[in-house]
Amino acid sequence: LKLVSGTTVAQLLTLLVAPILTRLFAPDTWGVLAIFVSITSILGVIACLRYELAIMLPEKDEESANLLGVSLMFSVLVSLLIVPIIWFGKDPILRWLNAPGLAPYLWLVPIAVFLQGVFLALNYWNSRTRHFGRLSIARVISTLSTSLGKLSFGFAGYTSAGTMIGATVAGAAISTTILGGQIWRDDRNKFISAIRWREMYKGLIRYRRFPIFNTGAALLNTISVQLPPLLLISFFSPLVVGLYSLGQRLLTLPMNFIGGAIGQVFYQRAAVASAENTLRQVVEKTAGLLVIIGVFPFLLLAVIGPEFFVFVFGKEWFLAGKYVQILAPWYMCVFISSPISSLNSVLEKQAIGLLFNIIQVATRAGSLIIGGLTGNIILGLGLFSLSGFLAVIWFAVYHLDLSGVDLRTFGMNTLGKIAVAATFVMPVILLKYITNASIIYLLVGSALVTSAYYIFVILRNKDILKIVKQIIRRTL
Repeated sequence: LKLVSGTTVAQLLTLLVAPILTRLFAPDTWGVLAIFVSITSILGVIACLRYELAIMLPEKDEESANLLGVSLMFSVLVSLLIVPIIWFGKDPILRWLNAPGLAPYLWLVPIAVFLQGVFLALNYWNSRTRHFGRLSIARVISTLSTSLGKLSFGFAGYTSAGTMIGATVAGAAISTTILGGQIWRDDRNKFISAIRWREMYKGLIRYRRFPIFNTGAALLNTISVQLPPLLLISFFSPLVVGLYSLGQRLLTLPMNFIGGAIGQVFYQRAAVASAENTLRQVVEKTAGLLVIIGVFPFLLLAVIGPEFFVFVFGKEWFLAGKYVQILAPWYMCVFISSPISSLNSVLEKQAIGLLFNIIQVATRAGSLIIGGLTGNIILGLGLFSLSGFLAVIWFAVYHLDLSGVDLRTFGMNTLGKIAVAATFVMPVILLKYITNASIIYLLVGSALVTSAYYIFVILRNKDILKIVKQIIRRTL
């Protein structure tokens, strides 16, 4: 509840300012920002060498505190190593990316990577101590400061990519500082008494499987997600990257809004459930909940993507809506399966995660290269979405089986839930393709069926109804 409430406010702020920002900043500017985010996301995910995942696992807080120290140490070292790479390899990097517009901002990459690594480490310590409210505050302030920065400079006439990149890095710095300050205020005595070089070394050796297997898996997974901007800029233009970037941002909203919060709590619960032999129940319940919540919005976006983008963001973003239609099935599977993928860490099955991500990167890269060589962005994204869809389903089935879930029963229940969601989307399909309704009628109809679906879900599902009642009681 605490994570979702903070994420809700942050995502609402993002949604409110997005239509303004898309009219202030041109699509090619968004493309340069997307390239910067892709680079820092790929490097940032390995900043701690994945030792941040181990923070959740020890029984004693003292051991976890030393793992936090290990994570922060590596985030400093990795960031410092990036500096000479950027300094001496600037020209080859820009030529490879085909993004000369990124040149003035490459020096911000090590800073962004350092901030991401520190935030990841603090985030997992925060989840271990179950202070989810602190994370919500950090997220809201980060989104607010980033959005206000972009709006202020945009209205002042500074509509370059540098404005967006600078505001993004500043927002990350603010959120990291706030979260770190709260944790230091509450837990500094524990850190001072527990963290020792000898104990950090023990933790580094004890959880060495994380850097050996999980670093490669995480790097490949992030590359597979961030691959489109990097390859699209090579074959097409910043305009295409910008259109893809906005579509991808919209599709990740449900994951940031709900999936990320559920996944973070699931990791903590699964670590406990694994020791108590109740993992199957936790996995089955979480995956079922994600299906109920997540299938409907992606099905709806697959129908009304272009119309939604034209109405909200402007006519120049029509193609972004077409890209959303193509990518929606893949993102739907990612939303459902991503939280439970943390079972790799809980059960220390990092090797299979590495294999999955190797397959994922190879198939996605091949898909986009085919699209690039043929000059057909639609074909490239279609193959990209299909390969991702199949890979994620395979990985989800592996995790469900690993945790002891009855695959046949779960599969039949899932198909039933998808059928219910599709039934609610059907009126929108009829409005669009049979009656040829205008954009206004189509979006009003979509809003009505969305309300009807989630009311139906709340009334039929006891767990969701319980959550809603708790939210109402806390609000009142």
